[in-house]
Amino acid sequence: MSKRDYYEILGVTKSATPEEIKKAYRKVAIQFHPDKNQGNKEAEEKFKEAAEAYEVLSDSEKRAQYDRFGHQRPGAGGFRGQEMNMEDIFSQFGDIFGGGSPFDSFFGGGGGTRTRQRKGSNLRIKLKLSLVEIANGVEKKIKVNRLVRAEGVTFKNCTACGGTGQVRKVVNTMLGQMVSTTACSTCNGAGQLIDKRPSGVDSSGLISKEDVLSVKIPAGVSEGMQLSMSGKGNEAPGGGIPGDLLILIEETEDKELKRNGNDLIYDLHISFIDAALGTSVDVPSIGGKARIKVEPGTQSGKILRLRGKGLKDLNGYGAGDQLIYINVWTPKKLTSEEKAKLEALRTSPNFQPHPDSTDKGFFDRMKEYFG
Repeated sequence: MSKRDYYEILGVTKSATPEEIKKAYRKVAIQFHPDKNQGNKEAEEKFKEAAEAYEVLSDSEKRAQYDRFGHQRPGAGGFRGQEMNMEDIFSQFGDIFGGGSPFDSFFGGGGGTRTRQRKGSNLRIKLKLSLVEIANGVEKKIKVNRLVRAEGVTFKNCTACGGTGQVRKVVNTMLGQMVSTTACSTCNGAGQLIDKRPSGVDSSGLISKEDVLSVKIPAGVSEGMQLSMSGKGNEAPGGGIPGDLLILIEETEDKELKRNGNDLIYDLHISFIDAALGTSVDVPSIGGKARIKVEPGTQSGKILRLRGKGLKDLNGYGAGDQLIYINVWTPKKLTSEEKAKLEALRTSPNFQPHPDSTDKGFFDRMKEYFG
């Protein structure tokens, strides 16, 4: 079954601000919260659905990727979605409600004590791609040094919080009991402390390990774009949710083709003779050479267009074009014989500039190209 749109789930538009998204999630979460709808499976599913939507839309990087790719983002096999369990969901509530549950302060924690799972730190790497790799998409093997739990490390529940990672404080007021929840300072919210560890392992119980990961880069990515692989970052001390691996795209400059959005630009230099008489030329393009025809009388600055020969659009909306900028090369050195031949042609009517309406100037050509 296809997934519902995240914006639709929370009842907001795609232009919603982070505060509007947070407010909308708070409203939906309270409406379908398990403590309010005990035994209602439909409400529980909607509660999970809203949590999944908020987990993506509240993160600027994940939101940007969702806006580009929908539910199937590159390099990660989609968003977390079905991997989220109730533990993950309630770990969000500290930012939304300031505690483990919005109903704790009303019902004295009637929903039970839940452990708030910690999340490991994210890792960031840079990945250089050639223009051909960007044009066609590519699968890359990358080496990453991650922090993972060391072999032989065992944990025990924190006695200060009973393994929940949270410390609850009950205050009696005229309205009844009010409960506040804060992260346990003894275990830093992990709920566990190291029981045994091998020599050489620090107090976090983590060691650095090199992993080789395979990441699929879609065609059409660009310089500065950031892709994310969920759960491929550092593991959290004491267990919990691993962080994400963030991959920053860097473009390697091509020697011949220049990129402008999805369009490719090539500067073609031809001789005055070829410009006057016309010729056929092979020019570089993605996937090999392309033959173009230069018409007789072609002026310097003319732009030829090869439609669909640019880069594929990242969102699947066709492809850009390849533009060939014609540059007529004027010789800097001439022999006496060559000078004499040109002098004989200096006064010829055909060699006098007579631009017509089709011979556009530089700014007119730029205006035509950029619309």
